[in-house]
Amino acid sequence: MRNYEFTVILDQNEDKMAEGLKFVLATFEKNGVEITKQDDMGVRTLAYLINKQEKGHYVYFELSADPAMIAKISHEFQLSTLVLKFLFVNPEK
Repeated sequence: MRNYEFTVILDQNEDKMAEGLKFVLATFEKNGVEITKQDDMGVRTLAYLINKQEKGHYVYFELSADPAMIAKISHEFQLSTLVLKFLFVNPEK
């Protein structure tokens, strides 16, 4: 298990954001990811348009996960329409 920092940008619409967050948390739980910290950073203006949207809802996580699971989770997030953008960072490197 390694520690990771994870940031996800979800739709600014409150209903879609809640659905997207539920999807992210369910994906983590399904893949055995342990969340140590979760911080809702709120709606912010994006640097560029993503899916024709100017704003997105940011959520930050600190988590522990198996490196093999990160690739699987990334693939699931890429296929999802609920997640606008995401980034996993290994703070130990």
